Amino acid sequence: MKIEIEILINKYGQGLIPLTVLQEKFEAYSLCQKRSFLQEMSFLIIQSKPKEEDVDLAIKKEKLKSGYTPCVLLKKGISSYNLERVINLPENEMGKIFILFMGIFKIAYSRRFKEEMNNINKWWYWDLSDNSNVERILEGCHNSN
Repeated sequence: MKIEIEILINKYGQGLIPLTVLQEKFEAYSLCQKRSFLQEMSFLIIQSKPKEEDVDLAIKKEKLKSGYTPCVLLKKGISSYNLERVINLPENEMGKIFILFMGIFKIAYSRRFKEEMNNINKWWYWDLSDNSNVERILEGCHNSN
């Protein structure tokens, strides 16, 4: 995943940009790219240490129906196995999966953000409303390549 997209995802987690910014990018991807993006999101979700109740919260906040297949599967537990099963659902489920994953991520990320805010070793918890922080992240990534 490109660093610019990771920054946007974390900005979304901090409430700095609306979901539509990421949704437009996601919808433009091919099916293979969508699955790859969701794979990366599953890693970010696990890294954010979600709680089981985050699934129900995300379903409600994102106005999804709890009977949707991705919702049913993740209500069984947020494990790498279940996330992988959801990612491999048919193409017509991709939009719902994206919204659900982003909702779960934002809830879990917000909790971690309060604990880890401005941890110098974890740029994804820096204040991304500060453009100098974003510039430092981009500069650091481009210098390491």
